Amino acid sequence: MFQLTGQALSRNSQQLVRYGAVRCLATTAKAKGAKTSSSQQPKPDQSFMMNIFSGKLQTAQLFPYPEPLNVEQKEHIQAFIDPVTRFFNETNNRIKNDVTGNVDEQTMDAVWDLGIMGISIPEEYGGLGLTNVQAARLSDISGANDLAFTIHIGAHQSIGTKGILLFGTEAQKKKYLPQLSTGRVFGAFALTEPSVGSDAASVKTRAVLSPCGKYYILNGSKLWCSGGGIANIFTTFAQTEIVDPKTGQKKDKMTAFIVERGFSGVSTGPPEKKMGLKCSVTTDVYFDDVKVPVENVLGEVGNGFKVAVNILNSGRFGLCAMLTGTMRNCIEQAAEHVSNRVQFKRKLIEFENVQEKLAKMAMHHYVAQSLGYMVSGNMDLGSTDYHLEAAITKVFGTEAGWYICDEAIQLLGGNGYMQAPGLEQFMRDMRVFRIFEGANDVLRLFIALTGIQQAGNHLKGLQRAMKSPLTNLGTVFQEGTKRVSRKMGAGSTDLSGFVVDPLKDSAKLCAQNIDLFSQTIESLLIKHGKNIIERQFLLARVADAAIDIYTMAVVLSRATRSVRKGLPSAEHELLMTQAWCTEASHRVQQNIHRIQSGVFNENYKIMSKIASNICSHQGPAHTNPIEVD
Repeated sequence: MFQLTGQALSRNSQQLVRYGAVRCLATTAKAKGAKTSSSQQPKPDQSFMMNIFSGKLQTAQLFPYPEPLNVEQKEHIQAFIDPVTRFFNETNNRIKNDVTGNVDEQTMDAVWDLGIMGISIPEEYGGLGLTNVQAARLSDISGANDLAFTIHIGAHQSIGTKGILLFGTEAQKKKYLPQLSTGRVFGAFALTEPSVGSDAASVKTRAVLSPCGKYYILNGSKLWCSGGGIANIFTTFAQTEIVDPKTGQKKDKMTAFIVERGFSGVSTGPPEKKMGLKCSVTTDVYFDDVKVPVENVLGEVGNGFKVAVNILNSGRFGLCAMLTGTMRNCIEQAAEHVSNRVQFKRKLIEFENVQEKLAKMAMHHYVAQSLGYMVSGNMDLGSTDYHLEAAITKVFGTEAGWYICDEAIQLLGGNGYMQAPGLEQFMRDMRVFRIFEGANDVLRLFIALTGIQQAGNHLKGLQRAMKSPLTNLGTVFQEGTKRVSRKMGAGSTDLSGFVVDPLKDSAKLCAQNIDLFSQTIESLLIKHGKNIIERQFLLARVADAAIDIYTMAVVLSRATRSVRKGLPSAEHELLMTQAWCTEASHRVQQNIHRIQSGVFNENYKIMSKIASNICSHQGPAHTNPIEVD
């Protein structure tokens, strides 16, 4: 009946996963030292998103909205808010940073003195040991003030130190983490290469074990290393030769290394000239016969891909957290302007089209903030099944930030285009957010294919159950009941018990979309089988539908929490949630229609031909309506 199996899709999706591997793959690999018995049954996936691809409802990481901080942790992070805010108001100079392309020594000394350079490093190594939610709160403050500076220190705080934190031996942690937390030593992450972008597993940099076995000889180069010009400790990656213990076959696999600038043969190029993030020094890094001690292998030899995946995935929510502060700044400026600016004898806020813009900006900010704290909160509560949700948070947060900034400039008119409000710098600085930490186009394919692979595995299991129905009565009955409900127009998903009364209609919309979505995924599997990986036009719409469904569910959870706790913002949150669910539901149905419609599929073929014409020099860039024949 079903042509697709999980194994078949897994083989085909590996090409895409390798293409977006480090940027996209989930944190499913365990940290070094953890072992799993082959006889152990895998734990059920707790991811809400992963399950709805298979038509199953798993709300453990959705309702209630996570609250991982205890009273002491809340007081602890509250103590940092005023000093960090004061630093940006009194010490950091955003315009100077942008003009000079540098952060002066006095400013950096003040940051080190605050202690926030070791934000996630445990206290035993000199850091603050903040949780993900606490770190997100501080990122919100810095993102509201200076995105470029936030990335300047953030590259050190997260990817520059995370590898050692997650995979370092105790000796490596004792040696390097105190330097990175309080020793005023910068860390950097060097992965991208001249011929390798998203396909990170195919790095060309090579490390060869010396005949004495005491060190590796490292050769190669890295591109666009944030903080590369000032870092003294690099987490980098190279191909190493390993021998398969079972077959004896030699093959190359990526390995992670800790490399010090002081090692002979390490050098960096001049700072790159960029559109934005100018004070975040981005350089090339070169390794010429660098001798790296075997003690500086990070993780296990050949496991560099896993190291890179975990480093990037564990901090993906942070980009959204930074941008929620930026969004808030943009909205505040826009609200102040439209509340005071008079045109045609009326304040701008009195015009419906202005009201719509401001309301949608506020809704996008609310959703992005809700996503960021949902994912970071679940991480702090011990979740490991959050890779789809983290990818969605990154995609939505970076696109919402761009949308809000653009609309704020539009509402401010000519004033928004000037440098003084800072919106033009926000726009320049945030443009790359949709590219790094996983290009959004690749992440969309990752979201769709990862979920579809899970659905394929579910259908494969159902196939086996149908072959022996008497011994699998529970499975067969449950599936049969669900399908009968669909035929009768009654969906099997019900979220009404999780939300407060004013949100029950919105919850019904979300539930209906979940059912429609899972039916669509099943239909795609039946129709396309393993060839679905080649249908990116469809996969992009699957991802967009998935993103909208998750955003609906998350704001339903958060607004319900606010009402039940009697928060002052509860009524406002209800309004935003109701409006968001209405619009998001409409978009889901539009995307499902595009997936199912033959008209849109035919139109894609036309667009494919147009693209082919352009690349073969037949497109509009090579014609002019007034040219003489």
